[in-house]
Amino acid sequence: MDVSCHSFVRMARLAAPLMKHGGTMFAMSYHGANKVVPTYSVMGPVKAALEACCAISPTSWRPGHPRARDIAGPLKTRAASGLKDFDLLLNEAEQRAPLGELVDIMDVGFTCAFLATPYARRMSGETLYVDGGVNIMA
Repeated sequence: MDVSCHSFVRMARLAAPLMKHGGTMFAMSYHGANKVVPTYSVMGPVKAALEACCAISPTSWRPGHPRARDIAGPLKTRAASGLKDFDLLLNEAEQRAPLGELVDIMDVGFTCAFLATPYARRMSGETLYVDGGVNIMA
């Protein structure tokens, strides 16, 4: 909880006063925050807390109105590699994805780049899924 959730809140509180003309803060999540994913274990509730922090945090950052965005998707990261059976989770996500493939770090980067532009200036606090459509599948 401290590493995956509270650290975002602490860093956001420190960064927000420096963002006098707005800005964007990003967090990474996974649909296991809202759905039961057996191999995801305790990370589900931890990511749910992170998503809640992203949703509520911008309401207390008034000065420059920075925004918080939560990007959710199965992504092969160094942190995720520490999860038990993460490779199985990725394989299942790839099979279930309507687009038929997993996302990679560039897909997430492109989404973050868009969200940091004025084109997304009225979006804040939401969780945006970048997962090839896995989250819409039953």
